[in-house]
Amino acid sequence: MKDAHWIRRHGFILGLLLAVGLAFLVPGPGAHDGILHPDFVNNFGIALILFLQGLSLAFEKIKSGAGNWRLHVIIQSFTFVIFPLVGLGFYFGMPRLWPAEPAAIREGFLYLCVLPSTISTSVVLTSVAHGNTAGALFNAALSNIIGVVLTPLLVHVLMQSTGQSGALGPLMVKITLLTLLPFFVGMALRPGVKKWVDHHKPWIARISNAIIIFIVYSAFCDSVAERIWQTHGAGTTAILLLFVLLLFTGMSCLIYYTCRLLGLNREDLITAYFCSVKKTLAMGVPLAMLIFGSRNDIPLILLPLMFYHPLQIFINGVLASHWGKAGSPGGGK
Repeated sequence: MKDAHWIRRHGFILGLLLAVGLAFLVPGPGAHDGILHPDFVNNFGIALILFLQGLSLAFEKIKSGAGNWRLHVIIQSFTFVIFPLVGLGFYFGMPRLWPAEPAAIREGFLYLCVLPSTISTSVVLTSVAHGNTAGALFNAALSNIIGVVLTPLLVHVLMQSTGQSGALGPLMVKITLLTLLPFFVGMALRPGVKKWVDHHKPWIARISNAIIIFIVYSAFCDSVAERIWQTHGAGTTAILLLFVLLLFTGMSCLIYYTCRLLGLNREDLITAYFCSVKKTLAMGVPLAMLIFGSRNDIPLILLPLMFYHPLQIFINGVLASHWGKAGSPGGGK
């Protein structure tokens, strides 16, 4: 029973690992023009994920957290201003520390830093730590709504400063059709199906996770077919993990101590930390497929995010449990 519970709890991460392993063993079906038709399935899957997110977004629970504007400004500033600036620092600074680093990994760090926060885990961890749950729900939802538009714009602007940007117009049209339109359709339909959606939330999450796992599988299939991984060995992965640890630790300390200096009370400090330091894999993978198109090095771009995701869940889970039992994160007000 304990093993079954552990598998259910970590099923998504295990699924991602299985998808990567399967891509190396059987890359043909998921590669470009493969029998699984990944281009069509990915586009349909991206639209379905955003539709389900809109359908699941409980605006009736968000209203109570809308008035704390100071908390909202702090969280959104970290998410869409400070994090991207740190990402630029990584982009230009990493080659000095890691001369052999693939350019796609630098782009991956920049992309990771412009992503919005998670919704479900930010709210759950805030609740476990006895923080401002209503504020967490409001900010996580706001971050994702803003992020659908702002993340591609930030990627374009920041990549332009690095000389890597593409055409913005066609990208925004595609993002509107595959993300914004289904997202707002889901939001519009929610009032009529709210009870059914809330009752079946676990299955909605499983469908979204399954689509993300397939997208990751197809992306890695293309990279295997193009022999990208023969160029970059295990050493690249190990060094990448160290940089991900550096990013997470540095941002965690910056967010925590900034909130302490600003005098946030205990509940708001917890909320600001969990909503600011987390980055969404659920929206990050689909958006990457839209923003970076058919590039065969997309798996390298996604690697920082795929390392950051389990790291943030593990460390923040430990922190939430500790703060929840201790009653105060480091003696905050």
